[in-house]
Amino acid sequence: MSAQSLLAGPVRSATPHTALDPAPADPDLAVPPGAGLALLLATIGFALNCWAWALLSPLGPVYVERGLAPDAALLVAIPVVVGSLGRIPVGALTDRYGGRILFPTIALLSVVPVLFIGLVGQYTYATLLVGGFFLGIAGTTFAVGIPYVNSWFPPGRRGAALGVFGASMGGTAIGAFTTVPLLTSAGERAPFLVTASALVLYAVLALLLLPTSPTWTPARRSIVAATSSALRLMITWQASYLYAVSFGGYVAFSVFLPTMLNTWYGLPSAEAALRMAGFVLVAVLLRPLGGVLSDRSGAASTLMVSYVPVLLGALVIAAHPPLMPVGTIAFLLIAAGLGLGSGAVFALVAQVTDSSAVGAVTGVVGAAGGLGGFVPPLVMAAILARTGTYAPGVVLLAAATVGALVITRALAGRARGR
Repeated sequence: MSAQSLLAGPVRSATPHTALDPAPADPDLAVPPGAGLALLLATIGFALNCWAWALLSPLGPVYVERGLAPDAALLVAIPVVVGSLGRIPVGALTDRYGGRILFPTIALLSVVPVLFIGLVGQYTYATLLVGGFFLGIAGTTFAVGIPYVNSWFPPGRRGAALGVFGASMGGTAIGAFTTVPLLTSAGERAPFLVTASALVLYAVLALLLLPTSPTWTPARRSIVAATSSALRLMITWQASYLYAVSFGGYVAFSVFLPTMLNTWYGLPSAEAALRMAGFVLVAVLLRPLGGVLSDRSGAASTLMVSYVPVLLGALVIAAHPPLMPVGTIAFLLIAAGLGLGSGAVFALVAQVTDSSAVGAVTGVVGAAGGLGGFVPPLVMAAILARTGTYAPGVVLLAAATVGALVITRALAGRARGR
């Protein structure tokens, strides 16, 4: 399914609606010229930054095997937490300065830690941690793209557009497919040099081609005021929990699954990384569908559907079944549900948030999603060390999913009662 067909599909009209699941705007409302280019460049930008952001994930087991790190959990988690917390100020900065400035700026800033790790930082644990900390800068790009894309599309098209943009989280799959093969075939510096080159090229293209939406106006509030205002909105906290489960779960699996498969199932690093890439691919393909269904059926309803396969898959994985075929099917069920839910959460945010505050709200919600990916790898490593199995940690995912279902059910019920 192409991005064009996703954005041009039919939308609901002339039906009662609520603030939570409003009917999309008039389908005859034209998308402004340049929207397609803006969406394409924003999607490429986030994909490349995701590639950089997740570079250490497939290399974690390699560094453990070399004796550079006691385990991969902290190494792969640090970029996640920095990139997540960094989304809060970056989202507010995007409201004020716009995506045309922030996209190339963050791409160029991300080149620095990529080259640091590749050239000098990958030889000791301490320098890997320092490099990983600053690698988190790349993860803040998400808080640039959501308000930027949101400004280009009318309400009835935003879910699909944001779903297409969000699918660029599949940039982590680029790293999964290429990092270890590049390291083994072209040398230990090759993955970092290739990634840095891609970021520089994108920054140049963004500076030359990235357009500014005709509907966008810069926010005048300070970063502190914008963030404080976002924190006072109930939808910010509700969406933060839902995104912590959906996108946080995706991030957690994308950074920790190679280690989990290596430790729990004995897969070699290269095969574990490829299986992680398959997990990422399924989630990425389902994220645009989450946005499309949110435009047509409502974000809350789509979220309810999305969490069911996550819950079922987690309960199966907790029993530690054989990887083929039961475990693989369960992992893919989780991936599908997490991708669908990730697309629906920001469709909900775009539907109920004033356009001038989308960046600030996105920053907070995006931070919650990233932090939802930071905590599980550390918890899983601690649980394995204490119990010798990952099963209790997977049960915690199932419990968190039940909580998401309860919150979403309450949101949908409140909407029907209005």
